[in-house]
Amino acid sequence: MGKGYEIEMEISGNTAMWTRPDTGDCPVSYPVPTYSAVKGIFESILWGPAVHIVPTKVEICAPVQYHNYQTNYGGPLRKSGVIAGGGGFQLLATVLIDVCYKLYAEVLPIPKALKDRVPDKAQQWDGKTTSPGHAYRDIFGRRLNRGQCFTIPFLGWKEFGPSYFGALRETTEVRADISMVIPSMLREVFSEGYASRCAFTYEQDIKITAGVMTFSGQGG
Repeated sequence: MGKGYEIEMEISGNTAMWTRPDTGDCPVSYPVPTYSAVKGIFESILWGPAVHIVPTKVEICAPVQYHNYQTNYGGPLRKSGVIAGGGGFQLLATVLIDVCYKLYAEVLPIPKALKDRVPDKAQQWDGKTTSPGHAYRDIFGRRLNRGQCFTIPFLGWKEFGPSYFGALRETTEVRADISMVIPSMLREVFSEGYASRCAFTYEQDIKITAGVMTFSGQGG
């Protein structure tokens, strides 16, 4: 694995949902975004299958506030009879409100053994680049400053769009009064990057100290 390059950004919004998989059909949010959620937010600015985005740290910059949320669900998880009748059901969730985070990650080139499975266009880009991580970081920074994105970033659920995403703001302060331990937290589902198989990984006893959560090097 080659040299890593650091990237960072800030995101805030009115509502967020970092779903705990153990909370079933009335989902409850973790107090902070998961590893895969942070990775997805970075990739929404610039997606590139020839590099690995490795989230390293989240800084919480707003109080952790839970809120009851109800929505009328009309998606594919309804019973077949309900879908046929055009009906839905009311989904209850416990979400976060008025969130703000500073996100940090490292960009690494993918291992040579995985390069064969990335799309042809990505392989061509990788072949022309002597340092994929460096190139990604520079392009990412330019896109972030211009407000460009590959897809619109969102805060867990797609209906929860951000009120701000961009470079770190000097006026945003980390909430040093927030410290806690999360006993178990979903890390990611597709751990080997582009076209990888589904494999759930978790982290245990995640510590948030003075508003800062640091991801471990590898989930279990």
